[in-house]
Amino acid sequence: MKNIHSLNAGSALQAEADRLADFVLFTQRSCILNLSGELSKGNVSFPQFFLMAYLSSEEYLTMSDIAKKMGHSTAAATGLVDRLEKLSYVERIHAAEDRRKIMVRITQKGVELVSRMRREIAIDLADMLSNMDQEESDTVDATRRAMNTLPTG
Repeated sequence: MKNIHSLNAGSALQAEADRLADFVLFTQRSCILNLSGELSKGNVSFPQFFLMAYLSSEEYLTMSDIAKKMGHSTAAATGLVDRLEKLSYVERIHAAEDRRKIMVRITQKGVELVSRMRREIAIDLADMLSNMDQEESDTVDATRRAMNTLPTG
């Protein structure tokens, strides 16, 4: 009896996961299309934008921090930072305790771009959420609750 219950629970979980996957794919496509149009105006790529999003939640990041968060080599991270610095979205600063240590922080211009894009994404998501049926809404709510239990960091 326990095995049948586990099998049914697994099937229900898989069905929930399948519905969530559909939701993620749909919302991702919609958000990415809108994000793409806005970012292209500022000559910013998706990896550059994601880096600025990381930086907007931190005081600064070192090049090795950036490489780790982005899943890139330090050289590739340096290239991302170089381009964003030329566009005045980020700046490099030297650590007070060791001038050889370079830290990267987002500028006000970068903060404004990230904030504007987050607002656009929130508007898109609110529109999608308002048009959901009850089953879709329940799936999103269950996922939100599950994600709140995940460890951070």
